[in-house]
Amino acid sequence: MAEPNFLEKTANFLRPVLPRRFRGDVPVVPVVRLSGVIGLSSPLRPGLTLANVARPLDRAFAYPRARAVALLINSPGGSAVQSHLVFQRIRQLAREKNRPVIAFVEDVAASGGYMIACAADEIVADPSSIVGSIGVIGATFGFSKLIEKIGIERRIYTSGTNKAMLDPFLPENPDHVARLKAIQEDIHASFIELVKSRRGAKLTAPEPELFSGEYWAARKGIEYGLVDRIGDLRSTLRERFGDKVETPLISAARGLFGRTPQGVGIERMLDQPGLADDLVSALEARALWARYGL
Repeated sequence: MAEPNFLEKTANFLRPVLPRRFRGDVPVVPVVRLSGVIGLSSPLRPGLTLANVARPLDRAFAYPRARAVALLINSPGGSAVQSHLVFQRIRQLAREKNRPVIAFVEDVAASGGYMIACAADEIVADPSSIVGSIGVIGATFGFSKLIEKIGIERRIYTSGTNKAMLDPFLPENPDHVARLKAIQEDIHASFIELVKSRRGAKLTAPEPELFSGEYWAARKGIEYGLVDRIGDLRSTLRERFGDKVETPLISAARGLFGRTPQGVGIERMLDQPGLADDLVSALEARALWARYGL
């Protein structure tokens, strides 16, 4: 019976000299920042992908004595696949570690950004935060008239009648557009099912409006059931866990020259785009943010 008393005395003796976050009497809520365009990534402009956030998420959910895990989200969306992969990883870790998850929206959690926010048990936003955009979009350009005007002939050879579908240098084909729309409808249906499964009876707006791809400020998001409350990370966590709550930011490990190593526990080869790819990525990212007035 002496051993528990000895361990307790030792812990009490060491507690004053330990960092606050490692003391059992101080509540801890690790924070993971999920920011940027989802899936749009290059060496100079790292985007939000599962490869980039898997390790910080693992570390946050494994944090000793964590009361919850906080997600700081600021994303206009992007890749549907990467959005869903990040969503799945958060839900898997929450179940495995039995940790509640709270999402805090900064400027925007729209489209894929809102899908990731739905991984949380509670969504908190600033009054001016943008949420929603539950839809699917695809965009490109058509250059067929331009190349015809300047005397360029497009030559393309395929095996498979639809291999050149949606080629921007060919005239638009209504059959190809119909096929793309069918794919978008499938992805949209999965998105809708995910939001319904996570928000459930909280959703109050008519479905045609809620799932139209429209987006709203957070107060309207509360009215529609997309957001749970207005607030910010510091105030909300202090209110819930006390003024002494520690909120360590769990960021990705830095490798040589400060670059963030990518991976999800397996070796992988990464293409290294050049300056032109970085420029295109920057323009595409700017267009996504601008869609929400940012």
